[in-house]
Amino acid sequence: MENLMFVYRSCKVIWTLLVTILGYASSLPVGDDSICTAEELAKYSIIFTGKWSQTAFPKQYPLYRPPAQWSSMLGVTHSSDYSMWKKNEYASNGVRDFAEKGEAWVLMKEIEEAGEKIQSVHGIFSAPAISSGTGQTSTELEVHSRHPLVSFVVRIVPSPDWFVGIDSLNLCEGDHWMEEVSVDLFPYDAGTDSGFTFSSPNFATIPQDTVTEITCSSPSHPANSFYYPKLKILPPIAQVTMVKLKKNQLGLPAPYLNLPAKSNEIIDSVSETPLDCEVSQWSSWGLCRGLCRKTGTKIRTRFVLLQPANNGMPCPNLDEETGCEPENCV
Repeated sequence: MENLMFVYRSCKVIWTLLVTILGYASSLPVGDDSICTAEELAKYSIIFTGKWSQTAFPKQYPLYRPPAQWSSMLGVTHSSDYSMWKKNEYASNGVRDFAEKGEAWVLMKEIEEAGEKIQSVHGIFSAPAISSGTGQTSTELEVHSRHPLVSFVVRIVPSPDWFVGIDSLNLCEGDHWMEEVSVDLFPYDAGTDSGFTFSSPNFATIPQDTVTEITCSSPSHPANSFYYPKLKILPPIAQVTMVKLKKNQLGLPAPYLNLPAKSNEIIDSVSETPLDCEVSQWSSWGLCRGLCRKTGTKIRTRFVLLQPANNGMPCPNLDEETGCEPENCV
Protein backbone atom coordinates (compact mmCIF):
# COMPACT_ATOMS: atom_id res chain seq x y z
CA MET A 1 0.00 0.00 0.00
CA GLU A 2 2.84 2.40 0.87
CA ASN A 3 4.47 1.63 -2.48
CA LEU A 4 1.24 2.49 -4.30
CA MET A 5 0.96 5.80 -2.41
CA PHE A 6 4.57 6.64 -3.27
CA VAL A 7 3.95 5.96 -6.97
CA TYR A 8 0.76 8.08 -6.84
CA ARG A 9 2.55 11.02 -5.23
CA SER A 10 5.46 10.76 -7.71
CA CYS A 11 3.09 10.74 -10.69
CA LYS A 12 1.20 13.73 -9.27
CA VAL A 13 4.44 15.74 -8.89
CA ILE A 14 5.57 14.86 -12.42
CA TRP A 15 2.13 15.76 -13.82
CA THR A 16 2.13 19.12 -12.01
CA LEU A 17 5.62 19.88 -13.29
CA LEU A 18 4.64 18.90 -16.84
CA VAL A 19 1.54 21.13 -16.77
CA THR A 20 3.64 24.05 -15.50
CA ILE A 21 6.24 23.62 -18.26
CA LEU A 22 3.59 23.30 -20.98
CA GLY A 23 1.76 26.33 -19.64
CA TYR A 24 4.91 28.44 -19.76
CA ALA A 25 5.77 27.19 -23.26
CA SER A 26 2.30 28.05 -24.54
CA SER A 27 2.74 31.63 -23.36
CA LEU A 28 5.85 32.09 -25.51
CA PRO A 29 5.54 33.35 -29.09
CA VAL A 30 6.11 30.87 -31.87
CA GLY A 31 9.19 31.26 -34.07
CA ASP A 32 12.81 32.35 -33.81
CA ASP A 33 12.01 35.01 -31.23
CA SER A 34 11.07 32.29 -28.68
CA ILE A 35 14.79 31.52 -28.11
CA CYS A 36 15.73 35.06 -27.08
CA THR A 37 17.48 34.84 -23.72
CA ALA A 38 18.73 38.44 -23.58
CA GLU A 39 17.80 40.73 -20.71
CA GLU A 40 14.05 41.24 -20.61
CA LEU A 41 13.84 44.83 -21.95
CA ALA A 42 15.95 46.95 -24.29
CA LYS A 43 15.45 50.43 -25.73
CA TYR A 44 16.52 51.61 -29.16
CA SER A 45 16.71 54.85 -31.05
CA ILE A 46 15.29 54.40 -34.56
CA ILE A 47 16.40 56.90 -37.21
CA PHE A 48 14.68 57.02 -40.61
CA THR A 49 16.64 58.74 -43.42
CA GLY A 50 14.90 59.66 -46.67
CA LYS A 51 17.13 59.36 -49.76
CA TRP A 52 14.44 60.21 -52.31
CA SER A 53 16.30 62.91 -54.26
CA GLN A 54 15.79 64.19 -57.78
CA THR A 55 19.32 63.07 -58.64
CA ALA A 56 18.78 59.49 -57.54
CA PHE A 57 15.20 59.27 -58.89
CA PRO A 58 14.89 61.86 -61.70
CA LYS A 59 11.92 60.31 -63.52
CA GLN A 60 8.70 62.25 -62.82
CA TYR A 61 10.20 63.50 -59.54
CA PRO A 62 7.40 65.36 -57.70
CA LEU A 63 8.32 69.03 -57.32
CA TYR A 64 4.93 70.45 -56.29
CA ARG A 65 1.24 69.64 -55.52
CA PRO A 66 2.60 68.00 -53.35
CA PRO A 67 6.39 67.80 -53.55
CA ALA A 68 8.23 64.59 -52.68
CA GLN A 69 7.93 63.84 -48.96
CA TRP A 70 7.41 61.11 -46.36
CA SER A 71 4.47 60.41 -44.07
CA SER A 72 4.87 59.82 -40.37
CA MET A 73 6.30 56.46 -39.32
CA LEU A 74 4.00 53.95 -37.62
CA GLY A 75 5.61 50.89 -36.09
CA VAL A 76 5.22 48.13 -33.54
CA THR A 77 7.39 45.79 -31.48
CA HIS A 78 5.91 42.31 -31.38
CA SER A 79 6.29 38.54 -31.37
CA SER A 80 6.07 36.25 -34.40
CA ASP A 81 2.35 35.74 -33.71
CA TYR A 82 1.68 39.17 -35.24
CA SER A 83 2.42 40.52 -38.71
CA MET A 84 1.88 44.14 -39.76
CA TRP A 85 2.56 43.39 -43.44
CA LYS A 86 4.37 40.80 -45.54
CA LYS A 87 5.72 40.70 -49.06
CA ASN A 88 3.58 38.53 -51.40
CA GLU A 89 0.65 38.54 -48.95
CA TYR A 90 -2.50 40.69 -48.97
CA ALA A 91 -2.33 44.01 -47.12
CA SER A 92 -4.82 44.50 -44.29
CA ASN A 93 -7.44 47.23 -44.42
CA GLY A 94 -5.28 49.26 -42.04
CA VAL A 95 -2.17 49.01 -44.21
CA ARG A 96 -4.29 49.86 -47.27
CA ASP A 97 -5.61 53.06 -45.67
CA PHE A 98 -2.14 54.04 -44.50
CA ALA A 99 -0.43 53.34 -47.85
CA GLU A 100 -3.13 55.10 -49.91
CA LYS A 101 -4.11 58.03 -47.71
CA GLY A 102 -1.73 58.12 -44.75
CA GLU A 103 -4.64 57.41 -42.37
CA ALA A 104 -3.48 55.42 -39.33
CA TRP A 105 -6.74 54.89 -37.40
CA VAL A 106 -7.68 51.43 -38.78
CA LEU A 107 -4.09 50.15 -38.59
CA MET A 108 -3.83 51.29 -34.97
CA LYS A 109 -7.05 49.41 -34.15
CA GLU A 110 -5.69 46.26 -35.82
CA ILE A 111 -2.51 46.47 -33.75
CA GLU A 112 -4.42 47.04 -30.50
CA GLU A 113 -6.78 44.13 -31.19
CA ALA A 114 -3.85 41.79 -31.91
CA GLY A 115 -2.25 42.84 -28.63
CA GLU A 116 -5.45 42.22 -26.66
CA LYS A 117 -6.35 38.87 -28.24
CA ILE A 118 -3.05 37.01 -28.46
CA GLN A 119 -0.68 39.22 -26.41
CA SER A 120 1.59 39.48 -29.45
CA VAL A 121 2.27 43.23 -29.29
CA HIS A 122 4.59 44.88 -26.78
CA GLY A 123 4.43 48.50 -27.92
CA ILE A 124 3.58 51.00 -30.66
CA PHE A 125 5.91 53.77 -31.79
CA SER A 126 5.68 56.66 -34.25
CA ALA A 127 7.95 59.37 -35.68
CA PRO A 128 7.09 62.70 -37.34
CA ALA A 129 6.66 63.12 -41.09
CA ILE A 130 9.45 64.54 -43.31
CA SER A 131 8.40 67.44 -45.55
CA SER A 132 10.92 66.64 -48.30
CA GLY A 133 12.27 63.55 -50.06
CA THR A 134 15.56 63.77 -48.19
CA GLY A 135 15.85 64.28 -44.45
CA GLN A 136 15.60 62.45 -41.13
CA THR A 137 13.09 61.67 -38.43
CA SER A 138 13.48 59.58 -35.29
CA THR A 139 11.90 58.18 -32.16
CA GLU A 140 12.56 55.53 -29.52
CA LEU A 141 11.15 52.02 -29.19
CA GLU A 142 11.22 49.30 -26.55
CA VAL A 143 11.58 45.58 -27.25
CA HIS A 144 10.94 42.66 -24.91
CA SER A 145 12.63 39.26 -24.84
CA ARG A 146 9.28 37.71 -25.84
CA HIS A 147 8.57 40.52 -28.31
CA PRO A 148 11.91 41.21 -30.05
CA LEU A 149 10.59 41.88 -33.58
CA VAL A 150 10.21 45.34 -35.16
CA SER A 151 7.89 46.27 -38.03
CA PHE A 152 6.93 49.67 -39.43
CA VAL A 153 5.55 51.48 -42.49
CA VAL A 154 6.19 54.93 -43.97
CA ARG A 155 4.09 56.14 -46.89
CA ILE A 156 5.71 57.58 -50.02
CA VAL A 157 3.99 60.92 -50.72
CA PRO A 158 2.67 61.41 -53.37
CA SER A 159 1.92 57.91 -54.61
CA PRO A 160 -1.04 55.60 -55.34
CA ASP A 161 -0.35 53.08 -52.54
CA TRP A 162 3.43 52.92 -52.22
CA PHE A 163 5.40 52.65 -48.99
CA VAL A 164 8.68 51.59 -47.43
CA GLY A 165 9.10 49.63 -44.25
CA ILE A 166 10.43 46.65 -42.35
CA ASP A 167 8.67 43.36 -41.68
CA SER A 168 9.59 41.52 -38.46
CA LEU A 169 13.24 42.46 -37.97
CA ASN A 170 14.59 40.50 -34.98
CA LEU A 171 16.80 42.64 -32.73
CA CYS A 172 17.69 39.74 -30.43
CA GLU A 173 20.64 37.47 -31.14
CA GLY A 174 20.41 34.58 -28.69
CA ASP A 175 21.55 35.92 -25.33
CA HIS A 176 22.10 39.56 -26.31
CA TRP A 177 20.49 42.48 -28.11
CA MET A 178 22.05 43.85 -31.31
CA GLU A 179 24.00 47.06 -30.65
CA GLU A 180 23.23 48.64 -34.03
CA VAL A 181 21.61 47.65 -37.32
CA SER A 182 21.06 49.56 -40.57
CA VAL A 183 18.74 48.48 -43.39
CA ASP A 184 18.40 49.96 -46.88
CA LEU A 185 14.76 50.45 -47.85
CA PHE A 186 13.13 50.05 -51.26
CA PRO A 187 9.59 50.90 -52.43
CA TYR A 188 6.66 48.50 -52.06
CA ASP A 189 3.24 48.49 -53.72
CA ALA A 190 0.41 47.65 -51.30
CA GLY A 191 -1.57 46.02 -54.12
CA THR A 192 -4.71 48.09 -53.52
CA ASP A 193 -4.38 50.84 -56.17
CA SER A 194 -3.49 50.42 -59.84
CA GLY A 195 -1.70 53.74 -60.48
CA PHE A 196 1.68 53.70 -62.26
CA THR A 197 2.90 57.20 -61.41
CA PHE A 198 3.38 59.32 -58.30
CA SER A 199 0.42 61.53 -59.25
CA SER A 200 -1.94 58.84 -60.56
CA PRO A 201 -5.64 59.32 -59.69
CA ASN A 202 -7.26 56.85 -57.31
CA PHE A 203 -8.04 53.64 -59.22
CA ALA A 204 -8.75 50.69 -56.95
CA THR A 205 -7.16 47.32 -57.80
CA ILE A 206 -10.02 44.81 -58.11
CA PRO A 207 -9.48 42.11 -57.09
CA GLN A 208 -6.85 43.24 -54.59
CA ASP A 209 -3.28 42.15 -55.34
CA THR A 210 -0.56 41.13 -52.87
CA VAL A 211 2.18 43.40 -51.53
CA THR A 212 5.02 43.48 -54.09
CA GLU A 213 8.40 45.16 -54.25
CA ILE A 214 8.74 47.86 -56.92
CA THR A 215 11.97 47.49 -58.89
CA CYS A 216 13.66 49.28 -61.79
CA SER A 217 11.96 46.84 -64.19
CA SER A 218 8.76 45.85 -62.36
CA PRO A 219 6.05 46.82 -63.09
CA SER A 220 7.44 46.53 -66.61
CA HIS A 221 5.76 49.61 -68.05
CA PRO A 222 7.43 52.81 -69.32
CA ALA A 223 4.87 54.90 -67.41
CA ASN A 224 6.03 53.48 -64.08
CA SER A 225 7.69 56.26 -62.07
CA PHE A 226 10.42 53.85 -60.89
CA TYR A 227 11.02 52.31 -64.35
CA TYR A 228 14.76 52.55 -65.11
CA PRO A 229 15.45 49.65 -67.52
CA LYS A 230 19.19 50.41 -67.75
CA LEU A 231 19.70 49.87 -64.01
CA LYS A 232 20.24 46.45 -62.45
CA ILE A 233 18.77 47.59 -59.13
CA LEU A 234 17.18 50.76 -57.80
CA PRO A 235 19.27 52.83 -55.40
CA PRO A 236 17.87 52.73 -51.85
CA ILE A 237 15.06 55.27 -51.50
CA ALA A 238 15.50 55.37 -47.72
CA GLN A 239 17.46 53.83 -44.85
CA VAL A 240 16.65 52.99 -41.25
CA THR A 241 19.16 52.68 -38.42
CA MET A 242 18.44 51.29 -34.95
CA VAL A 243 20.92 51.93 -32.13
CA LYS A 244 20.63 50.29 -28.71
CA LEU A 245 20.52 52.90 -25.96
CA LYS A 246 22.56 52.52 -22.80
CA LYS A 247 20.78 53.23 -19.56
CA ASN A 248 22.47 56.62 -19.21
CA GLN A 249 21.27 57.56 -22.73
CA LEU A 250 17.56 57.06 -22.08
CA GLY A 251 15.56 60.17 -22.79
CA LEU A 252 18.41 61.85 -24.70
CA PRO A 253 17.97 62.99 -28.33
CA ALA A 254 18.58 60.31 -30.93
CA PRO A 255 22.03 60.16 -32.51
CA TYR A 256 22.67 61.19 -36.14
CA LEU A 257 20.04 63.94 -36.01
CA ASN A 258 20.51 67.54 -37.12
CA LEU A 259 23.19 66.68 -39.64
CA PRO A 260 24.54 69.63 -41.66
CA ALA A 261 22.50 70.56 -44.72
CA LYS A 262 25.18 69.35 -47.09
CA SER A 263 24.58 65.76 -45.95
CA ASN A 264 21.76 65.51 -48.48
CA GLU A 265 24.11 66.78 -51.18
CA ILE A 266 26.43 63.88 -50.36
CA ILE A 267 23.53 61.46 -50.77
CA ASP A 268 22.65 63.05 -54.12
CA SER A 269 26.20 62.91 -55.48
CA VAL A 270 26.60 59.24 -54.59
CA SER A 271 23.37 58.03 -56.23
CA GLU A 272 23.23 59.60 -59.69
CA THR A 273 20.73 57.72 -61.83
CA PRO A 274 21.07 58.54 -65.56
CA LEU A 275 17.78 59.26 -67.30
CA ASP A 276 17.56 59.07 -71.10
CA CYS A 277 15.49 61.50 -73.12
CA GLU A 278 12.09 60.21 -74.20
CA VAL A 279 10.29 61.61 -77.25
CA SER A 280 6.85 61.13 -78.78
CA GLN A 281 6.03 59.31 -82.02
CA TRP A 282 6.45 61.26 -85.25
CA SER A 283 3.53 63.34 -86.40
CA SER A 284 2.12 62.76 -89.89
CA TRP A 285 3.95 64.46 -92.76
CA GLY A 286 2.96 68.05 -93.47
CA LEU A 287 2.00 69.49 -96.85
CA CYS A 288 4.56 69.40 -99.63
CA ARG A 289 5.93 72.88 -100.19
CA GLY A 290 7.69 73.95 -103.39
CA LEU A 291 7.27 75.02 -107.01
CA CYS A 292 5.28 72.92 -109.43
CA ARG A 293 7.24 70.41 -111.47
CA LYS A 294 10.17 70.74 -109.05
CA THR A 295 11.11 68.71 -106.00
CA GLY A 296 9.62 70.19 -102.85
CA THR A 297 9.97 69.40 -99.15
CA LYS A 298 7.68 68.26 -96.36
CA ILE A 299 8.28 68.11 -92.60
CA ARG A 300 7.19 65.98 -89.64
CA THR A 301 7.81 66.70 -85.97
CA ARG A 302 7.85 65.09 -82.54
CA PHE A 303 8.14 66.50 -79.03
CA VAL A 304 10.00 65.74 -75.79
CA LEU A 305 8.15 63.55 -73.27
CA LEU A 306 10.96 63.39 -70.72
CA GLN A 307 14.04 65.58 -70.48
CA PRO A 308 17.36 63.75 -69.91
CA ALA A 309 19.14 63.96 -66.56
CA ASN A 310 22.47 62.94 -65.01
CA ASN A 311 24.30 62.46 -68.33
CA GLY A 312 21.52 60.35 -69.79
CA MET A 313 21.08 59.99 -73.57
CA PRO A 314 20.33 63.44 -75.07
CA CYS A 315 17.24 64.16 -77.10
CA PRO A 316 17.36 63.41 -80.85
CA ASN A 317 16.26 65.85 -83.57
CA LEU A 318 12.64 66.85 -83.20
CA ASP A 319 12.15 67.77 -86.89
CA GLU A 320 12.66 65.66 -89.99
CA GLU A 321 12.53 66.79 -93.63
CA THR A 322 12.17 64.82 -96.86
CA GLY A 323 11.71 65.50 -100.57
CA CYS A 324 8.29 65.37 -102.24
CA GLU A 325 6.38 66.27 -105.40
CA PRO A 326 4.05 69.27 -104.95
CA GLU A 327 0.40 68.37 -105.45
CA ASN A 328 -2.50 70.24 -107.08
CA CYS A 329 -0.20 71.82 -109.67
CA VAL A 330 -1.85 73.32 -112.80
